[in-house]
Amino acid sequence: MKYLFLFFTLCLSFSWNLPGQSKDELRLLFIGNSLTYTNNLPNLVLLRAQKDKRDITTEMIALPNYALVDHWNDQSIQKAIAQGNYDFVIVQQGPSSQDFGRQVLIDYGQRIKDLCDEHGSQLMFFMVWPSKAYYYTFEKVIKNHYDAAKASNALVCPVGLKWKELTDNNPESGLYGPDGFHPSRKGSDFAASEIYKCVLDNKN
Repeated sequence: MKYLFLFFTLCLSFSWNLPGQSKDELRLLFIGNSLTYTNNLPNLVLLRAQKDKRDITTEMIALPNYALVDHWNDQSIQKAIAQGNYDFVIVQQGPSSQDFGRQVLIDYGQRIKDLCDEHGSQLMFFMVWPSKAYYYTFEKVIKNHYDAAKASNALVCPVGLKWKELTDNNPESGLYGPDGFHPSRKGSDFAASEIYKCVLDNKN
């Protein structure tokens, strides 16, 4: 099942690529789990770029319940980063509010950052959000993502922070899906818009 998901996501990535290449093209690799592949987040970023007539390609390696340590142990991301010539590698794991998740985010974020540096890519942490049931942990989610980015001198896209601001002001904002954790289509559109802005703000 694990390899079926990987094959599926890599196949999808070919259909997202804009035809041709140019010196202005931006190449993005998304690494994550169901918070990334729900509603096809990389494709939503691509569609947002297409509206601006910007040349962006996206690829994704995302598997259910995966943390950065799982991706690292699989070794698929190492091969992709080494061969993909990506401008940005955008990594995501669960909310990471607890000590173990925080440590994995920091330790394996550093390993991925070192690999990105070696191959000319910028590492960006995609800050996510906790479930509604654990909404009270949101401040730790935000802090741990900022701390991980600071520890590895990487970028952070504060989607979670913006998500919290919107939800605090309007609990019925509709960003959460029916299960109270995964994003609704509106939530994924929101995340895609924030990531798109972060990429443009930090492109070389």
